[in-house]
Amino acid sequence: MGDRLLRTAVITRDTLSLARKAAGPALDLAVRLWLAQAFWVSGIVKLHDWDQALYLARSEYPVSWLDPVAAAWTGAGIELLCPPLLALGLATRLAALPMLALVLVAQFAYRPLDAHLVQAALLTRLMVMGAGSLSLDRRLARGLPDSALPFAKPAAYLLKAVTRHGGPVVHMALRLLLAGIVARSASPVALACAALLALGLGSRLVALTLVGLVTAGAALSLPLLLGVIAVFGPGPLSLDHIIGRAIARRWPRLAGVTPPLPEDAPHVVVVGGGFGGLAAARGLAQAPCRVTLIDRRNHHLFQPLLYQVATASLSPADIATPIRSLLRDQANARVLLGRVVGVDTDARTVRLEDGRTVPYDHLVLATGARHGYFGREEWEPLAPGLKKVEDATEIRRRLLLAFEEAENSDDPDLRRAFLTFVVVGGGPTGVELAGAIAELARHGLMGEFRAIDPADARVLLVQSAPRLLPTFPEPLSAKAAASLESLGVTVLTGSAVEAVDGCGVTVSGTRIAARTVFWAAGVVASPAARWLGVAADRAGRVPVGPDLSVPGLPEVFAIGDTALSHGWDGQPVPGLAPAAKQGGAHVAKVIRARLEGRPAPAPFRYRHAGSLATIGRKAAVAEFGRVRLTGAAAWWLWGVVHILFLSGMRNRLGVAVEWFWAYLTLRRGTRLITGPAERAPNPAAAAPPVPALERAS
Repeated sequence: MGDRLLRTAVITRDTLSLARKAAGPALDLAVRLWLAQAFWVSGIVKLHDWDQALYLARSEYPVSWLDPVAAAWTGAGIELLCPPLLALGLATRLAALPMLALVLVAQFAYRPLDAHLVQAALLTRLMVMGAGSLSLDRRLARGLPDSALPFAKPAAYLLKAVTRHGGPVVHMALRLLLAGIVARSASPVALACAALLALGLGSRLVALTLVGLVTAGAALSLPLLLGVIAVFGPGPLSLDHIIGRAIARRWPRLAGVTPPLPEDAPHVVVVGGGFGGLAAARGLAQAPCRVTLIDRRNHHLFQPLLYQVATASLSPADIATPIRSLLRDQANARVLLGRVVGVDTDARTVRLEDGRTVPYDHLVLATGARHGYFGREEWEPLAPGLKKVEDATEIRRRLLLAFEEAENSDDPDLRRAFLTFVVVGGGPTGVELAGAIAELARHGLMGEFRAIDPADARVLLVQSAPRLLPTFPEPLSAKAAASLESLGVTVLTGSAVEAVDGCGVTVSGTRIAARTVFWAAGVVASPAARWLGVAADRAGRVPVGPDLSVPGLPEVFAIGDTALSHGWDGQPVPGLAPAAKQGGAHVAKVIRARLEGRPAPAPFRYRHAGSLATIGRKAAVAEFGRVRLTGAAAWWLWGVVHILFLSGMRNRLGVAVEWFWAYLTLRRGTRLITGPAERAPNPAAAAPPVPALERAS
């Protein structure tokens, strides 16, 4: 097989594998929900008309060994109690067993229907294979066998044995059932499809074809069974499986069998475990190279929701995932915990803070950015920025401590200063942070203090530009400002911060007494340019070429906030998470092409999917080219997008539940003041006190 054909086959295989991984859990959940609703509705109908239920138990499908009244109660109980368990994926096998018995009774004692057979087939599969990854059973499976529950470990072994030995038989039975149903139409196409299904030859393609041919009356039953074959395959007892094993022996790579890498395999070092670094590492999963990802922290952080940690809506664990767990299944990837302090481009090594060096053949710098103070670094202790978990917990500490200090103070002026919060910067982070602080004050802390009313808090958003959200269309900026003002936020546009001290800020000549200031005004790239000895732009970013490599250093790449790329139709690529992910994926393609001796891909081009920013609990702004949304519709879209892009199912479910609870109750459950009990460091404590508190105009 030629190299070009082999590469095409590998790409096709990877695409099908990705589609299967994405569709499998969703299909399993759809099957469980469909079965659950069908039984649940039947149970509700029986309770509504109990006389009819008794009549059916006596006359239509009597059970010889059970009294009709007991049979009616048993059937209704199964239909009401088991479906919720099936929908949740909790004790799935146990819940499916009585439901299967009920279906078989209906099929053989009442009325034989194809729908009953399909239900029985799907329930049997759930009994043997268990629920998929979108289930509580799968979440609990790792810890239960080693728990103190009696018989937990033997039960786990038994269920694994049932799946291992019964799975092939079940999948063959599903194919034969489908073949029998399809063959009854007696058309040549149907007979051919039935024969292929029975043999397990081209099963996925046949099943997909039949999904488009079934009648509307079978829309809720037969297509689901066909989908199971199309997504999960025909099982080991099939010609497809036999052919696949033969291919694996002849062309291991085509079958997804990766040969062990030699010790001298090319080494790709990725510095940074953010969006870009992870995308680059994952993009090299099937490449003939070793991958080492280095980060000074052990977790990947979902920065777009960091402000919610800072305002006590979420805990850090909700938006952070260990990097090792994200790369657990990537055999060619290694994770190193360490702080990079330099790069020797001549020796091709990365230098760590503890003195270690890591050699590389290709280097990807995805080191991100930190908050910048435009040359006034002395403001940082007084106005913390928001880039990492430690920043968020520090902001949360200062924010909550300000209310406590106001409660403890008897001086009205000092109390007013504690209840004044200044957010510097009118980009998405500043807008979202200001709105969240206002909502926390007006709703989240309501009724919890006695000497103060948290709703009296003043939140000021200071923006030096003429409008908020300068990268958004002007109408959306105006809408964002109006939404913030409706929350009680004072928006100061065209205003520059001239001084920050421990007692307040000076904004365009006006003194504002505020004991709590937060910074969201700018970012500065990491020292990557200094490591490489190249000239950086004003923001510290490394200029890169069309393939995101550093000019003069073709083996070194920079992506995300670290890089200055003009891959956005000639404009600088924005420092957004999607841009970092796209850059990481592109660099992986470039490196893989070099390793495999293929032509380089086309120059990097950033594809802007849109911009989102939320303002409070029911308003947001969204821009997708010509499509612009505001208000509740944009807010719901913002929430769905952010939940979907979180790493890990636990984080997605946790954030969804936390948001839902906070939305309904107006309560935030992570209002913990951690760290030192005293207030923030105050280098200006010795400065002359401010004699009067002036309100901003």
